[in-house]
Amino acid sequence: MSEKVVGIIGGMGPEATVDLMQRVIEATSVEDDADHIHMLVDNNPKVPSRIKALIEGTGISPGPCMAGMAQGLEQQGADFLVIPCNTAHHYYEEVAASVSVPVINLIQLAADTIRARQPELKKVGLLASSALRMIKLYEPWCDALGIEIVYPETSCQDSVMQLIRDVKAGRSTDAQIVEYNAAAQNLQAQGAQCLLIACTELSVLDDKLASDLPVYDASDLLAREIVRRVKSEA
Repeated sequence: MSEKVVGIIGGMGPEATVDLMQRVIEATSVEDDADHIHMLVDNNPKVPSRIKALIEGTGISPGPCMAGMAQGLEQQGADFLVIPCNTAHHYYEEVAASVSVPVINLIQLAADTIRARQPELKKVGLLASSALRMIKLYEPWCDALGIEIVYPETSCQDSVMQLIRDVKAGRSTDAQIVEYNAAAQNLQAQGAQCLLIACTELSVLDDKLASDLPVYDASDLLAREIVRRVKSEA
């Protein structure tokens, strides 16, 4: 039986898409090139801005573009699809309805994984785009599992959001990393029992985050789920 092929709806942003691919490569046990996973990738940085559509209210919906990408990947032979960008899961239903192959829901995956690994957990601290808080993307999944979400206080979140914007522009500073870690400390002070990196731009900087709490990275969870699905169903 041949292995399944994963289709990646990427470009949000391009570096974060490459980061996910690298995580899949590193998470795959191989002896030869042929043991690696077949990835079809639409690394499309022209997807309409999630920030402009959801935060600023000035942009068009990325949904139709993402649905078109999903259909293209399905036509090319993808057996299942993933969306690396957390915020873009606001359009998950539109994308999933446009294709006949499964689309992994990263938000559900992250919430379920945290609950499974920390059965007694009450609060998770989210390091993510401000859009996630506005649209309450994680709340339905976490509420159903009895998990409360806490966000950095406003000044800390503003720093996190600027860092996200700068990573998209290919830059970040040591001072921003200090502020990023301050946001993590702020979440711990609010009672968070773990941290979830829920933005692919922040995932690129996961080695810069210092915390005494367990840290979950949505990109890493997605990469490992891709490997699990391909290898366990081969």
